[in-house]
Amino acid sequence: MDKTYFLSQATSLTLVIIISLLFAILGLLHSKEYQGINNYLTANRNVGLFSLTTSLTASALGAWILFGPASASTWGGIGAIIGYSLGTAFPMIFLIYLGKKIRTEFPKGSSLIGFMRKKFGKSLFKLILLMTVFYMFIFLCAEVTAVAVLINYISGTELWITALIVLLSTLIYTLYGGLRASIFTDNIQMVVIAILLIISLFFITSFTGSEFSFKFIKEKNPNLLSSSYIPSYTAGLTFFIAVAATNLFHQGNWQRVYAAKNFETLKKSLIISFFIIVPIVFYMGFTGMVAFSTDPTTRPDLGFFSLLLKDQTELLSLFVIILGLALTISTVDTLINAISSLIVVDGESSLKLKKKTDYLKFSKYIIIVLCIISFIIASKGFDILYLFLLADLFCCAFVLTVFYSFFNKNINEKTAYLSIIVGLVGGFLMFPAPDFSKSLLIGILIPKELFAPFVSQSLLFLSFVIATFLPIIIFKAKRF
Repeated sequence: MDKTYFLSQATSLTLVIIISLLFAILGLLHSKEYQGINNYLTANRNVGLFSLTTSLTASALGAWILFGPASASTWGGIGAIIGYSLGTAFPMIFLIYLGKKIRTEFPKGSSLIGFMRKKFGKSLFKLILLMTVFYMFIFLCAEVTAVAVLINYISGTELWITALIVLLSTLIYTLYGGLRASIFTDNIQMVVIAILLIISLFFITSFTGSEFSFKFIKEKNPNLLSSSYIPSYTAGLTFFIAVAATNLFHQGNWQRVYAAKNFETLKKSLIISFFIIVPIVFYMGFTGMVAFSTDPTTRPDLGFFSLLLKDQTELLSLFVIILGLALTISTVDTLINAISSLIVVDGESSLKLKKKTDYLKFSKYIIIVLCIISFIIASKGFDILYLFLLADLFCCAFVLTVFYSFFNKNINEKTAYLSIIVGLVGGFLMFPAPDFSKSLLIGILIPKELFAPFVSQSLLFLSFVIATFLPIIIFKAKRF
């Protein structure tokens, strides 16, 4: 039996092409006036409050918010939503303090990695660079896959078609205009995202009535709101640690730290972004709890869509496509420019190619290769959540060592290396297998039966906690 879709493929595909091309044309036209390496890397360090705020917010969000928070809420409850919301927004507050320090001590920089190169030796710097690029590449794959799956869900359009259109259109203007183009299109995309989210809230509350409430969830699934529901706490902490740690290594954020015309503008933008991001992610998670409470057979990651599109309204389907594209393209252009900027700025120190190498041109070739790989992954519809979690684990093992070194000058390269390795080893031993039933330590090296049920049921949580906080032992040991 053929599946019934919300829109025809022709309508959906036409809209995808129009929206993608529109952003590409706007990005190209705007970038013509702002050429040069300074605009490509840091938007000439002259971005104002509105542009910086919308760009920070749009870059932090992505198509993942349409799937991730709703899915997490169905098993992690209110704790998962709070952890997801605060984890996504927390780097904005953290960047206020680190942003001031890095802008003061390294005023001509454009990346966190460049700052680390001054702090540590070349070998550790390369490791941090590799981890950062790996994380952002996984993020790129996730975003393109997410929007391709979204369009396929609504209209049945083949995954590769959406992935190709989104990647090509975004590459066209981002590789030409760099950060300046990314920030300009982010401004438009964030306004579109905000309007469509408000419209979605209006329609969902109209369709569901009293069901869209904490009271309804408490009646149907009290565990999701219960203060004694242990998975709520472990899920909340897991998402907070993982999402916050990874976002602190997002080069797109650091570019915008340097792009602000002054620190006061940066501070205000980060604070405003924080208070925009938290309710948006919370809202998306809340739709998952409501959808699950209404119909437990609903696919967890489709909670938002099951509420909004339950009457199969074509107009709302069009809104969802535009929302998904705006979220995706705003994130993809940030990731493309962020990876490119790292290669331009730090490529010479790590790759050591011929002296006459044009690293800007070289970075564009690398980006095209990475986008081809992303296209292949997205077109196959691979579930890359597991790989994403693995990237999160890497970031967790690095995060305390890297950022504690900002404030503790006694941490040398040897101490930093050792602490990161200890964190990675500890995290890997607890990191769950793809079926989440066991880990290398629990269930393979040592029988699961020897551990308390909480341990075997909380492997992901424990792996992130251990990877993040085990390096502290090395810091303490070096004191004595």
